[in-house]
Amino acid sequence: MSRKHGVETPRGTTLGETVGDWYTIGLALGLGIAFGTLFAGLLTATPLGRVTAVVLAGVAGGLLGTVVDDWAELVAGAAGGVLAAAGSAIVVAGALRRGGTRAGLALIVAALAAGLAGLAFVPVAGYLEAVVLPFLAVRLRRTQAERYAGLRTLAKD
Repeated sequence: MSRKHGVETPRGTTLGETVGDWYTIGLALGLGIAFGTLFAGLLTATPLGRVTAVVLAGVAGGLLGTVVDDWAELVAGAAGGVLAAAGSAIVVAGALRRGGTRAGLALIVAALAAGLAGLAFVPVAGYLEAVVLPFLAVRLRRTQAERYAGLRTLAKD
């Protein structure tokens, strides 16, 4: 028996048995979303990279889900990874098309993915990520200009 937070728990229990499946499914979902965002930020420069990011995100999310607990977490992690990679790839591809650099975007998206991974450990946050992030991506996609004019507006032809 091990003692955690003043409660006796038998050795060998999984995280799901200790805190409940609602937490572990949300954790796997949030970690899948973080990895999907990371892969999209790193690989979205080409169309083949976008497809690769989605596939790798699904595999990584599924593997993380099995590490967290069992098949329900596998499904949640894989689904979160695939959907996040697909959504993030659209946003990153748009930023690249409007003049963003690959290295700069990869760094920004990697920092965002690290924040999403940390947030996944907060109870219910993985579910909130799954609901809020697609909404923000669609909203951001609609409000972006085709290309940032910057100092080109001052250039004389």
